Amino acid sequence: MNHFLHSFTVFPDSARKSRSYSLGKLRRPLIFLFTVGCLTSVVGYRFYNQPKLAVGTISPVTIIAPEDASFQDQETTDLKRQKIRAGLLPRLKRDPQTTDQIERSLQDTLGQLSQIRPILRKNSILMGRTISNATMETLLTFSAPQWSTLQSRLNYEESFTNLLTKEQEYAVSEIQAYRQRVTKGSFEQFIDRLEQLRQIKEQTSQNYRHSSLNKLKYADLIAVAQMGDREWQNLETAILQAERRILVQGIPPGISTSHLQDTIAVQISSDRLTGRQQSLAENILLAALEGEANLIEDREATKEQAAKAVEAVDMVMSSAQTGQIIVKAGEKITQAQFVLIDGFGLSERGINWMGLGSTAILVTSAIGTFCLVAQRLHRPLRHRDFLLLGLLSFTTPILAIANIPFTNLAAVGLLVSSFYGPTLAVTQVLLTAGLSLFSIQGISADLIAGTIGGLLAAMIAGKLRSRDELSLLGMGIGVSQGGVYLLTYLIVSATASTIIYTLLPTALVYGLSGIAWTVIALGLSPYLERCFDVVTPIRLVELSNPNCSLLKRLATEAPGTFQHTLFVACLAEAAARKLHCNVELIRTGTLYHDIGKMHDPLGFIENQMGGPNKHDEINDPYVSAEIIKKHVSEGLVMARRHGLPRVVRDFIPEHQGNLLISYFYQQALQKSAQNGQEFVDEAAFRYDGPIPQSRETAIVMLADSSEAALRSLKEASPEQAMDMIKKIFQARWREQQLVDSGIRQEELPIIAEIFVQVWQQFHHQRIAYPKAVLEVSSAKKNKR
Repeated sequence: MNHFLHSFTVFPDSARKSRSYSLGKLRRPLIFLFTVGCLTSVVGYRFYNQPKLAVGTISPVTIIAPEDASFQDQETTDLKRQKIRAGLLPRLKRDPQTTDQIERSLQDTLGQLSQIRPILRKNSILMGRTISNATMETLLTFSAPQWSTLQSRLNYEESFTNLLTKEQEYAVSEIQAYRQRVTKGSFEQFIDRLEQLRQIKEQTSQNYRHSSLNKLKYADLIAVAQMGDREWQNLETAILQAERRILVQGIPPGISTSHLQDTIAVQISSDRLTGRQQSLAENILLAALEGEANLIEDREATKEQAAKAVEAVDMVMSSAQTGQIIVKAGEKITQAQFVLIDGFGLSERGINWMGLGSTAILVTSAIGTFCLVAQRLHRPLRHRDFLLLGLLSFTTPILAIANIPFTNLAAVGLLVSSFYGPTLAVTQVLLTAGLSLFSIQGISADLIAGTIGGLLAAMIAGKLRSRDELSLLGMGIGVSQGGVYLLTYLIVSATASTIIYTLLPTALVYGLSGIAWTVIALGLSPYLERCFDVVTPIRLVELSNPNCSLLKRLATEAPGTFQHTLFVACLAEAAARKLHCNVELIRTGTLYHDIGKMHDPLGFIENQMGGPNKHDEINDPYVSAEIIKKHVSEGLVMARRHGLPRVVRDFIPEHQGNLLISYFYQQALQKSAQNGQEFVDEAAFRYDGPIPQSRETAIVMLADSSEAALRSLKEASPEQAMDMIKKIFQARWREQQLVDSGIRQEELPIIAEIFVQVWQQFHHQRIAYPKAVLEVSSAKKNKR
């Protein structure tokens, strides 16, 4: 009678589950439609009050102004102000430190010239009478190997001019011509003098490596050497005075060489120098000042200038008088005409149903694409997951509509990646960015920068396991957003070279916004986890800590079960890595999958420690089966009481699926046969399910089923272990336990091979200690 009542009470539960399943099937399309409707209303906001007679459309009738009126043209005014702001040059100011540095550098160069003047004068007197300064300049540019080759071949007719430039070829020919004109002794003396000059030039280059002295030509050096002392002092004074005037006026960054030459020429011309002196002074100043700049941006003055320039722009107005024709029939409406038409209320504003329809199709396609990706990844999404993803999707278009330039795509990418993985996060960021682009009707530098930051967060956040790593990710997002914003603006702006100093602060702000959104996402993450029952990898790591209350209780109250759990976790983690599943989720889910056994630890053989079997004392297969099944229901109660996330709780029922508790079922069949009864309710000996709904819970089911079999093998070979595992896997496949999990049949041999490898690592052979060693060890213990 009890068994009959037990089987009868199953029907109300089945009916209740059937109703729940039907409501679930009905609720999903309702949530889908609700999400499409909400997103469509946000993304297509502009279609609710859209003018039929807009800019660029053809007016079907002639529109006449009904009265005198004047209306503000805000769009044209904003565009005009934007052009003025972008075209403003930055205000500059002198940098005292750079100015002093340039002055000291020129003084050092003049001092170096004063030191080498006597040496140059002594060695250049003879040289000036033999060959031209241009040839001398060229000979001094010969490399050491070229000069050595030239010296060795001067006595031969063969030539190596094919290895030289045209200037060097001309210099060699002039030397050879000079050799023909003078005696051998005079020519050797000439070569010795030339060698000394080359050595002087080499020493000068080494001693004054960073000096502008190395930029001067040989002719300039010879001109300096040939000056008298008074003439040189006057020239030094003129050069220093001209430099001070130039630096007071200021040298802007990026000034061209020709512009600098003109500036120097104007300043030098006022010092009453001869033609030769003026040319020399210009060359010395150009060598000292070329590439230098002592003007820097005055940011405060630049901002003040930009603000004043924008304020000076008057509001653009469009005016019309009574009876004036605003636009004729068949004409295309311009911006100025639209301002008047809209101002008089004649633009026929209303809901653009076609635009809303196209927006709904776009939103439906985006959501459908996301669902297809989730299905492809076999990542089942619950109703609350759709709600969370929908809320995150709403925020970005809303910020775009509110003209807030700092998009939150970095926060969206980080949260979705942490909750649902990188692939779904990348999909979410791309689709959300696309909807925002459609909403604002144009590509902007801030949206591009935000999208790059969001993609970076989406690809990396789901793989991070510590707060330190997430903080570094936030810095990376900030740098990438700021850099992409600056680069994008430079590419699209025609006047980028003139406003780069204005862009840098804005790019810095965009970079800081990326860091700010990362901080906001990390702050919201724990609350979203609780509200929407989702987990991040960091949360999974925290839950897998053995010091968590439930795991400490499991190790104390059911130590055998805890050891069983650890071995199952080793098997499941190894298979998860091979199949690229969520290792952290499998580790955490496995640690909690058997917590329900704490309700009656001695009801499970691993906790009996060789003592009497409780089920032998009970001697009722129905009661025993109820105790075994109860570790699932009680486990779920404990998990909910301790606030475990749903994805972790799913391991508790799904690791058993709806398997038959075959031992007690067979025992019930035997007793029924002995008592002459024909009916045994199989449902009383089956777990309630559901069967595994993810790859992770399916792997844990296979590992849990294989653990006892592998542990029982002591002296078996790997081949025997593999045969046993394959039989278990084939049984699970035949029983349809893996049909909803996403595990493919061809993956089962891979999992079996991994399980056997882990088993071998736990049960490797050990070296047998010699008998004598054991006797000595025993004797030492007895002495103690």
